[in-house]
Amino acid sequence: MSTIKVKDGTEIYYKDWGTGQPIVFHHGWPLSGDDWDAQMMFFLNHGYRVIAHDRRGHGRSTQTGIGHDMDTYAADVAELTKALDLKNAIHIGHSTGGGEVIRYVAKHGKGRVAKAVLISAVTPLMVQGKNNPDGVPMSIFDEIREGTGFHRAQYFEDFTIPFYGYNRPGAKISQGIRDNWWRQGMMGAANAHYFGIKAFSETDFTEDLTSVDIPVLVLHGEDDQIVPFPISGAKAVKLLKNGKLISYPGFPHGMPATEAATINKDLLAFIKA
Repeated sequence: MSTIKVKDGTEIYYKDWGTGQPIVFHHGWPLSGDDWDAQMMFFLNHGYRVIAHDRRGHGRSTQTGIGHDMDTYAADVAELTKALDLKNAIHIGHSTGGGEVIRYVAKHGKGRVAKAVLISAVTPLMVQGKNNPDGVPMSIFDEIREGTGFHRAQYFEDFTIPFYGYNRPGAKISQGIRDNWWRQGMMGAANAHYFGIKAFSETDFTEDLTSVDIPVLVLHGEDDQIVPFPISGAKAVKLLKNGKLISYPGFPHGMPATEAATINKDLLAFIKA
Protein backbone atom coordinates (compact mmCIF):
# COMPACT_ATOMS: atom_id res chain seq x y z
CA MET A 1 0.00 0.00 0.00
CA SER A 2 1.14 3.55 -0.76
CA THR A 3 1.07 5.86 2.26
CA ILE A 4 2.68 9.04 3.50
CA LYS A 5 3.16 9.90 7.16
CA VAL A 6 2.03 13.44 8.01
CA LYS A 7 3.37 15.65 10.80
CA ASP A 8 1.32 14.14 13.64
CA GLY A 9 2.25 10.58 12.64
CA THR A 10 -1.00 9.76 10.86
CA GLU A 11 -0.51 7.63 7.75
CA ILE A 12 -2.56 8.74 4.73
CA TYR A 13 -3.24 6.04 2.14
CA TYR A 14 -3.40 7.02 -1.53
CA LYS A 15 -3.72 5.59 -5.02
CA ASP A 16 -1.59 7.12 -7.79
CA TRP A 17 -2.14 5.82 -11.33
CA GLY A 18 -0.86 6.92 -14.71
CA THR A 19 1.07 9.92 -16.01
CA GLY A 20 0.19 13.35 -17.37
CA GLN A 21 -1.58 16.28 -15.75
CA PRO A 22 -2.57 15.22 -12.22
CA ILE A 23 -6.19 15.04 -11.08
CA VAL A 24 -6.67 14.66 -7.32
CA PHE A 25 -9.98 13.27 -6.07
CA HIS A 26 -11.31 14.06 -2.58
CA HIS A 27 -14.03 11.70 -1.32
CA GLY A 28 -17.14 12.37 0.72
CA TRP A 29 -18.09 11.32 4.25
CA PRO A 30 -17.75 8.51 5.41
CA LEU A 31 -16.20 6.92 2.34
CA SER A 32 -12.74 6.38 0.84
CA GLY A 33 -10.81 6.98 -2.35
CA ASP A 34 -12.54 3.91 -3.81
CA ASP A 35 -15.67 6.01 -4.32
CA TRP A 36 -13.93 7.59 -7.32
CA ASP A 37 -13.24 4.38 -9.28
CA ALA A 38 -15.54 5.35 -12.18
CA GLN A 39 -13.83 8.73 -12.53
CA MET A 40 -10.29 7.44 -12.01
CA MET A 41 -10.63 4.79 -14.70
CA PHE A 42 -12.23 7.28 -17.10
CA PHE A 43 -9.49 9.89 -16.72
CA LEU A 44 -6.70 7.31 -16.64
CA ASN A 45 -7.91 6.17 -20.05
CA HIS A 46 -7.86 9.80 -21.23
CA GLY A 47 -4.17 10.19 -20.40
CA TYR A 48 -4.28 11.83 -16.98
CA ARG A 49 -2.47 10.96 -13.76
CA VAL A 50 -5.18 10.18 -11.20
CA ILE A 51 -4.74 10.28 -7.43
CA ALA A 52 -7.20 9.54 -4.64
CA HIS A 53 -6.46 9.43 -0.93
CA ASP A 54 -8.36 8.12 2.08
CA ARG A 55 -9.01 10.95 4.55
CA ARG A 56 -7.56 10.38 8.03
CA GLY A 57 -9.74 7.93 9.94
CA HIS A 58 -11.37 6.77 6.70
CA GLY A 59 -10.67 3.77 4.51
CA ARG A 60 -7.10 2.51 4.84
CA SER A 61 -5.63 5.58 6.53
CA THR A 62 -4.76 5.59 10.24
CA GLN A 63 -7.77 5.35 12.54
CA THR A 64 -6.56 8.29 14.57
CA GLY A 65 -8.61 10.00 17.25
CA ILE A 66 -7.32 13.49 16.40
CA GLY A 67 -7.49 15.99 13.58
CA HIS A 68 -11.05 15.49 12.41
CA ASP A 69 -11.52 19.09 11.30
CA MET A 70 -11.33 20.81 7.95
CA ASP A 71 -8.04 22.61 8.57
CA THR A 72 -6.30 19.32 9.34
CA TYR A 73 -7.93 17.57 6.37
CA ALA A 74 -6.60 20.31 4.08
CA ALA A 75 -3.15 20.24 5.71
CA ASP A 76 -2.98 16.47 5.11
CA VAL A 77 -3.72 17.09 1.42
CA ALA A 78 -0.99 19.73 1.34
CA GLU A 79 1.54 17.23 2.68
CA LEU A 80 0.41 14.64 0.12
CA THR A 81 0.64 17.03 -2.83
CA LYS A 82 4.08 18.16 -1.69
CA ALA A 83 5.30 14.58 -1.26
CA LEU A 84 4.08 13.68 -4.76
CA ASP A 85 5.33 17.03 -6.15
CA LEU A 86 2.00 17.75 -7.82
CA LYS A 87 1.84 20.90 -9.94
CA ASN A 88 -0.76 22.25 -12.39
CA ALA A 89 -3.20 19.86 -10.70
CA ILE A 90 -6.98 19.64 -10.93
CA HIS A 91 -8.64 19.02 -7.55
CA ILE A 92 -12.11 17.46 -7.55
CA GLY A 93 -14.13 17.01 -4.36
CA HIS A 94 -17.48 15.40 -3.62
CA SER A 95 -19.60 16.46 -0.64
CA THR A 96 -17.24 16.79 2.37
CA GLY A 97 -14.42 16.44 -0.15
CA GLY A 98 -15.65 19.61 -1.84
CA GLY A 99 -15.11 21.49 1.40
CA GLU A 100 -11.69 19.92 1.71
CA VAL A 101 -10.82 21.02 -1.83
CA ILE A 102 -11.75 24.68 -1.41
CA ARG A 103 -10.01 24.91 2.00
CA TYR A 104 -6.88 23.28 0.55
CA VAL A 105 -6.86 25.54 -2.52
CA ALA A 106 -7.40 28.67 -0.42
CA LYS A 107 -4.79 27.85 2.26
CA HIS A 108 -2.17 25.73 0.51
CA GLY A 109 -2.78 25.53 -3.23
CA LYS A 110 -1.09 28.67 -4.56
CA GLY A 111 1.20 27.75 -7.44
CA ARG A 112 0.12 24.10 -7.45
CA VAL A 113 -3.54 24.10 -8.53
CA ALA A 114 -4.85 24.88 -12.02
CA LYS A 115 -8.58 24.29 -11.53
CA ALA A 116 -10.99 22.89 -8.95
CA VAL A 117 -14.38 21.18 -9.00
CA LEU A 118 -16.99 21.05 -6.23
CA ILE A 119 -19.50 18.21 -6.68
CA SER A 120 -22.54 18.02 -4.38
CA ALA A 121 -20.34 19.99 -2.00
CA VAL A 122 -21.07 21.14 1.55
CA THR A 123 -19.95 24.69 0.69
CA PRO A 124 -20.52 27.42 1.79
CA LEU A 125 -22.18 26.32 5.10
CA MET A 126 -24.66 23.59 5.90
CA VAL A 127 -25.92 24.12 9.44
CA GLN A 128 -28.76 26.51 10.21
CA GLY A 129 -27.92 29.60 12.24
CA LYS A 130 -28.47 33.36 12.54
CA ASN A 131 -26.37 34.01 9.46
CA ASN A 132 -27.68 30.93 7.63
CA PRO A 133 -31.42 30.76 8.41
CA ASP A 134 -32.27 28.42 5.53
CA GLY A 135 -29.61 25.90 6.51
CA VAL A 136 -30.15 22.37 7.82
CA PRO A 137 -31.24 22.27 11.49
CA MET A 138 -28.66 21.04 14.01
CA SER A 139 -31.13 18.34 15.07
CA ILE A 140 -30.56 16.59 11.72
CA PHE A 141 -26.82 16.43 12.30
CA ASP A 142 -27.42 15.19 15.84
CA GLU A 143 -29.47 12.33 14.34
CA ILE A 144 -26.58 11.53 11.98
CA ARG A 145 -24.20 11.54 14.98
CA GLU A 146 -26.45 9.16 16.93
CA GLY A 147 -26.78 6.76 14.02
CA THR A 148 -23.08 6.89 13.15
CA GLY A 149 -21.75 6.61 16.68
CA PHE A 150 -24.04 3.92 18.04
CA HIS A 151 -25.93 2.11 15.25
CA ARG A 152 -23.45 2.45 12.42
CA ALA A 153 -23.90 -0.81 10.51
CA GLN A 154 -27.66 -0.44 10.03
CA TYR A 155 -27.59 3.34 9.82
CA PHE A 156 -25.09 3.27 6.97
CA GLU A 157 -27.18 0.66 5.16
CA ASP A 158 -30.25 2.90 5.41
CA PHE A 159 -28.33 6.06 4.49
CA THR A 160 -27.62 4.80 0.99
CA ILE A 161 -31.30 5.11 0.01
CA PRO A 162 -31.59 8.93 0.11
CA PHE A 163 -27.90 9.33 -0.77
CA TYR A 164 -28.50 7.83 -4.21
CA GLY A 165 -32.13 8.92 -4.61
CA TYR A 166 -33.31 5.31 -4.44
CA ASN A 167 -36.46 6.44 -2.59
CA ARG A 168 -37.71 8.31 -5.68
CA PRO A 169 -40.47 6.87 -7.92
CA GLY A 170 -39.01 4.83 -10.75
CA ALA A 171 -35.48 4.79 -9.34
CA LYS A 172 -33.37 1.89 -10.63
CA ILE A 173 -31.67 0.56 -7.51
CA SER A 174 -28.16 -0.84 -7.80
CA GLN A 175 -27.47 -3.18 -4.88
CA GLY A 176 -23.80 -3.16 -5.83
CA ILE A 177 -23.56 0.63 -5.43
CA ARG A 178 -25.32 0.40 -2.05
CA ASP A 179 -23.06 -2.43 -0.89
CA ASN A 180 -19.94 -0.57 -2.01
CA TRP A 181 -20.97 2.54 -0.03
CA TRP A 182 -21.53 0.39 3.08
CA ARG A 183 -18.22 -1.42 2.56
CA GLN A 184 -16.29 1.83 2.35
CA GLY A 185 -18.05 3.34 5.34
CA MET A 186 -17.43 0.35 7.57
CA MET A 187 -13.71 0.32 6.66
CA GLY A 188 -13.25 3.61 8.50
CA ALA A 189 -13.27 4.42 12.20
CA ALA A 190 -16.54 5.20 13.97
CA ASN A 191 -14.90 8.00 15.96
CA ALA A 192 -13.50 9.64 12.81
CA HIS A 193 -16.91 9.53 11.16
CA TYR A 194 -18.64 10.81 14.30
CA PHE A 195 -16.32 13.79 14.82
CA GLY A 196 -16.17 14.49 11.09
CA ILE A 197 -19.88 15.39 11.08
CA LYS A 198 -19.04 18.68 12.82
CA ALA A 199 -16.37 19.37 10.17
CA PHE A 200 -18.72 19.01 7.21
CA SER A 201 -21.78 20.62 8.80
CA GLU A 202 -20.41 23.54 10.80
CA THR A 203 -17.38 24.73 8.81
CA ASP A 204 -18.02 28.05 7.06
CA PHE A 205 -16.26 28.10 3.68
CA THR A 206 -17.35 31.61 2.66
CA GLU A 207 -13.88 33.15 2.94
CA ASP A 208 -12.31 30.21 1.11
CA LEU A 209 -14.74 30.58 -1.79
CA THR A 210 -14.30 34.35 -2.09
CA SER A 211 -10.49 34.19 -1.90
CA VAL A 212 -9.96 31.67 -4.71
CA ASP A 213 -9.37 33.07 -8.19
CA ILE A 214 -8.67 29.93 -10.24
CA PRO A 215 -11.51 28.48 -12.37
CA VAL A 216 -13.92 26.47 -10.22
CA LEU A 217 -16.72 24.27 -11.58
CA VAL A 218 -19.71 23.64 -9.31
CA LEU A 219 -21.78 20.53 -10.11
CA HIS A 220 -24.92 19.81 -8.09
CA GLY A 221 -28.01 17.66 -8.38
CA GLU A 222 -31.25 19.55 -7.94
CA ASP A 223 -32.77 16.53 -6.12
CA ASP A 224 -29.90 16.23 -3.63
CA GLN A 225 -31.49 15.03 -0.37
CA ILE A 226 -28.24 15.12 1.65
CA VAL A 227 -26.78 18.53 0.74
CA PRO A 228 -29.74 20.52 -0.65
CA PHE A 229 -28.89 22.46 -3.81
CA PRO A 230 -30.48 25.81 -2.79
CA ILE A 231 -28.26 26.17 0.31
CA SER A 232 -25.05 24.85 -1.27
CA GLY A 233 -24.24 24.82 -4.97
CA ALA A 234 -26.62 27.68 -5.79
CA LYS A 235 -24.97 29.87 -3.12
CA ALA A 236 -21.37 28.74 -3.54
CA VAL A 237 -21.09 29.69 -7.20
CA LYS A 238 -22.12 33.28 -6.40
CA LEU A 239 -19.18 33.63 -3.99
CA LEU A 240 -16.55 32.49 -6.48
CA LYS A 241 -14.55 34.98 -8.56
CA ASN A 242 -14.27 32.54 -11.47
CA GLY A 243 -17.05 30.02 -10.93
CA LYS A 244 -19.30 28.07 -13.28
CA LEU A 245 -22.41 26.13 -12.23
CA ILE A 246 -24.01 23.09 -13.80
CA SER A 247 -27.10 21.84 -11.98
CA TYR A 248 -28.90 18.64 -12.92
CA PRO A 249 -32.67 18.21 -12.53
CA GLY A 250 -33.46 14.97 -10.70
CA PHE A 251 -29.85 13.99 -9.93
CA PRO A 252 -29.11 12.75 -6.36
CA HIS A 253 -26.28 13.47 -3.95
CA GLY A 254 -24.32 10.42 -5.06
CA MET A 255 -24.45 11.33 -8.74
CA PRO A 256 -20.76 10.59 -9.48
CA ALA A 257 -21.72 6.93 -9.09
CA THR A 258 -25.28 6.84 -10.43
CA GLU A 259 -24.72 9.36 -13.24
CA ALA A 260 -21.03 8.77 -13.95
CA ALA A 261 -21.30 9.10 -17.75
CA THR A 262 -22.80 12.60 -17.51
CA ILE A 263 -20.52 13.77 -14.70
CA ASN A 264 -17.36 12.47 -16.40
CA LYS A 265 -18.25 14.16 -19.69
CA ASP A 266 -18.79 17.53 -17.98
CA LEU A 267 -15.61 17.18 -15.93
CA LEU A 268 -13.56 16.42 -19.04
CA ALA A 269 -14.98 19.41 -20.91
CA PHE A 270 -14.11 21.74 -17.99
CA ILE A 271 -10.60 20.35 -17.62
CA LYS A 272 -9.89 20.67 -21.34
CA ALA A 273 -11.41 24.17 -21.68
